[in-house]
Amino acid sequence: MGQDKKASIDLADVVKRYLDALKASGFEGEVDTSYSTTLVHSTDNSIYQQFPQAVIFAKNNDDIQKALLLSEQGEFRQLCFGPRGGGTGTNGQSLTSGIVLDLSRHMRQILEVNIEEKWVRVQGGVIKDQLNDFLRPLGFFFAPDLSTSNRATVGGMVNTDASGQGSLVYGKTSDHLLALKCFLADGYELDTYKMPMQAAQKIATQDNRKGHIFRDVINSCVENRATILEVFPKLNRFLTGYDLKNVLSDNMETFDLTRIIAGSEGSLAVVAEAKLNILPIEPYKTLVNINYDNFDSALRHSPFLVSARSTSVETVDSKVLNLAREDMIWRSVADFLDTPADIISDGLNMVEFNGNNESDINTKVAALTDKLDALIDSKTAGVLSYSITTNKTDILKIYAMRKKAVGLLGNTKGAQKPVAFVEDTAVPPEHLADFITEFRALLDAHDLSYGMFGHVDAGVLHVRPALDLCDDKQQAMLKPISDKVSELTKKYGGLFWGEHGKGFRSEYGADFFGPELFLELRKIKTTFDKSNKLNPGKICTPLDNDTALAGVNGPLRARYDQLVPINIKTSFQDTLNCNGNGLCFNYNENAQMCPSYKITKDRRDSPKGRAMLFKEWARLQAAQGVELPVQQSAYFDAEKFQVEISEAGELAQLNHEVKRAMDACLACKACSTACPVKVDIPNSRAYFLHFYHQKYGRALKDHVVGNIEKLLPLMSRGASLLNPMIGSNLVNKLSQWLLGYQDLPLLSTQQPEGIEYNYGALSKLSQSQKDEHVLVVLDPFTWFYEAELITATIKLIGKLGKKAVLLPYHENGKTQHVKGFLPEFKATAKATSAFLQHAASLNIPMIGLDSALVFVYDDEYRKVLSENERGNFHVLTIHEWLQQQDLSALVLSSVAESITLLAHCTEETNARAASATWKNIFNTLGVQLDAPNVGCCGMAGTFGHESKNQAASHGLYNASWQSHVQSSKVVATGFSCRSQVKRFEGRKPQHPVEFIAHYL
Repeated sequence: MGQDKKASIDLADVVKRYLDALKASGFEGEVDTSYSTTLVHSTDNSIYQQFPQAVIFAKNNDDIQKALLLSEQGEFRQLCFGPRGGGTGTNGQSLTSGIVLDLSRHMRQILEVNIEEKWVRVQGGVIKDQLNDFLRPLGFFFAPDLSTSNRATVGGMVNTDASGQGSLVYGKTSDHLLALKCFLADGYELDTYKMPMQAAQKIATQDNRKGHIFRDVINSCVENRATILEVFPKLNRFLTGYDLKNVLSDNMETFDLTRIIAGSEGSLAVVAEAKLNILPIEPYKTLVNINYDNFDSALRHSPFLVSARSTSVETVDSKVLNLAREDMIWRSVADFLDTPADIISDGLNMVEFNGNNESDINTKVAALTDKLDALIDSKTAGVLSYSITTNKTDILKIYAMRKKAVGLLGNTKGAQKPVAFVEDTAVPPEHLADFITEFRALLDAHDLSYGMFGHVDAGVLHVRPALDLCDDKQQAMLKPISDKVSELTKKYGGLFWGEHGKGFRSEYGADFFGPELFLELRKIKTTFDKSNKLNPGKICTPLDNDTALAGVNGPLRARYDQLVPINIKTSFQDTLNCNGNGLCFNYNENAQMCPSYKITKDRRDSPKGRAMLFKEWARLQAAQGVELPVQQSAYFDAEKFQVEISEAGELAQLNHEVKRAMDACLACKACSTACPVKVDIPNSRAYFLHFYHQKYGRALKDHVVGNIEKLLPLMSRGASLLNPMIGSNLVNKLSQWLLGYQDLPLLSTQQPEGIEYNYGALSKLSQSQKDEHVLVVLDPFTWFYEAELITATIKLIGKLGKKAVLLPYHENGKTQHVKGFLPEFKATAKATSAFLQHAASLNIPMIGLDSALVFVYDDEYRKVLSENERGNFHVLTIHEWLQQQDLSALVLSSVAESITLLAHCTEETNARAASATWKNIFNTLGVQLDAPNVGCCGMAGTFGHESKNQAASHGLYNASWQSHVQSSKVVATGFSCRSQVKRFEGRKPQHPVEFIAHYL
């Protein structure tokens, strides 16, 4: 046994003894050493991957203190810790080979708010948007605005001194810190806040832990004041970790140790609580969106826009704009950002004005637009057009597009993806255009494409060169490009890290601080963490410690990605391209992605977590010689399957941990469209489940669900006999015991009558006669459970002067796919595609009533069938077809109240989203339709019927749907959604078609 391997085993034993002792000490949170948990905490939003030894999830301050105090005992002193919040860092700041101390799962409490004094006190795991949603009704907000604000935690913001949009006006996180409660590496509790210098000097005379810290920090900051003022750049940003300059006020009359913690990247202390300054919300806001002929024009115009006394100026280049136009988010901003057909915009500046005086804002905007009009008329400065937006909701939509830019770049086609490693440089704004010209020349010399966006008002631009880090030659570019960009920022009086911290760029710290001040940083690290236990290698090391600083050529995620089989990469690009941006961690309960994570707050139960698990599973299977087949291969046509997955080594554990994570997935498919990279977990899930169950067998319930579409025609014949049994408590309990399913819906007792499908007769009609017909594609759920919806559809089609032809029932296969019956699903898809392709040859519109099932034809079918097998048939959703019709002939009887539409999450996140279309349809009919954003209802096909999922299902319903259902008249587009409402509220909402048909 080699010495390194033996040391690793010995350390693992120490970690185990430590965790056992921690649990025995009364630690209230969770400890986890499972392969799956350490895997999902081995990455953040960076290009790095580092496996921790364990993850501990603290529930309170006592847990944090116990964990650190225990590490001071005996053999545990060799352990190190990495504090972690939202995991949104772009430079590996929260990654560690030690023990992750996670505050994001449990420590999300907003503890206290004082409106009169304008402050709020929160735990470190509180999410930025969560805080502002709490403050908004009170008329206040916490200012720093991040692109990751819906998942970034306050603790993480403190540790990177986060800023973002509007920082020229609102400053950085450190500018709003009033006090911190921290725990040092030895468990010592340290409270920091601003105080008179005399009081700080008095504390510094004390011979105790706090006194020593105050003494050393005061000495470093006072004795080196002149050098600090000379070295620190005159920018809106500072040299992240440690802020020697702002510990002291300009007149040196006050001392604030909080400023040392801010930006320290978890290397000095664990931030448990923060007292934050909050600002009144300014009631008036205007956004001017300016289009340019190219990105250089946009950059060079930015100083003029700042001089217009704006609050912020944000910029986006053509690459990001084009990716946004291909994403579902563009439909929410197209009305404001689309340009006339004769104008091609390759650069966009978004200029915000806000304040308490509307006339003052109008004056500023008018002055700006007058100058813009003159530039457009004279065709100078590259200004092409502009638009003005004053509605706050619409402005938020535009900023949501800008915030999604990071993720959108990850959806760039091809193996080369824009990656973060030189992406937060900051230079004086007046030098930004020249700096970027040289920056671009550097990247062009390496023949690299790139995407750019950022805060031009602060001179911060996010530049992401496109690299395939699985290619050793391109991987080798990281260090030389980083070196050159570091030199370039110094040339222009700027910073290599202007916003996102150092992390694995810590190797450049000494160059920027200089040897004199870098020595002072090491002294401060020593006084806080002499043993180098907190985030070792980041920022700096203690004195007399030879640990290497984290470098750009650190533990790259590509080391593992390179080992994933090429056929798996090809088949599951959408899943394996996950770049870690973490949008799926969105805390907002009304966001569709990701319902399972919102309930469990376990990162394994998120699209990012499941994508990592699937990729690692495939990698380890390949390492054991298992050749997993391509999804579209003939393998799934065979009667005998030769591939058996391995359970050697880590797979003995990982196989079942991946299964656990996949079982928690609702298969709602929100990730496949709402994720900027389009990670498609349901598709990967079905593939995994096939091989898992082939190895370990299946439960009876899987066979029942997988074959339900075959069984329903038989069951429907005995509906009148079966329904009393299905609806009885006895059978419900028996079903729970035997199958693990409950609250099953009742079957329809009568089938609607439509025109019988006769291909021969229909084919003989003229095209004008065919145009009077509509082919209704029957799905298993509306046909066998909701005959009343089919009847309403026939009635509505008739009122529009058309004839409804009911196609013969063919299985859709969705339940087979959800449960991973891939060979059976492929057979179903092939047979149904052949039938629908034949029907499509009639050139008569085909419509489906449940969008989630209609989408299967265009998505899942294409994943398993060749183009020839799938054909080119197209099934419209009912709302798509209605949108094409002349609805003027429809007259509704008086509808006294407005109606609320609750859309199926699968439908709403799809490019063929329903809400906007239904609003137009109802508006045409003279009915007011509200369509609030709602998350998943918690049913999601059969998920909500599974007994083991009841808590999650009910929790999701209560979080997003319940309040709307109980307070308004609702219609719902999804069959599963209507079933969910029925079982919790005792009444079933109508489908929009049923509502319209009822009032005709």
